[in-house]
Amino acid sequence: MRFLIDASMPRSTGELIRRHGHESLDVRDIMPGSTPDEDIARYARQNGLALVTRDFDFSNIRNYPPADYRGIMVLDLPDDAVAAVVLKALESFLAQPHWVERLSGRLAIVELWRVRFRPA
Repeated sequence: MRFLIDASMPRSTGELIRRHGHESLDVRDIMPGSTPDEDIARYARQNGLALVTRDFDFSNIRNYPPADYRGIMVLDLPDDAVAAVVLKALESFLAQPHWVERLSGRLAIVELWRVRFRPA
């Protein structure tokens, strides 16, 4: 799978994704820091990239219908979560190939103790 990493994620996210055999592209490497969410989502959609983010705005299925995307993964963690905690939650998702396979066309809300997929 190919992922687009949002600026809300730690820089080390790309390395973790690649260790799990996937490709990654970081928004910070291709777009200005002030790029609106809509433009980030459009880029992901047009390039067949699953979006990985901590920005809960992307969980609004009215604005970002999951069926229009290769997948949207939103990590629902405390605002003060350090990079190690964020990466642990992401790794728990990536370590489950059946979850990664389910992501296409869906929104995945990833927490430390569970993953919720929308739509089912």
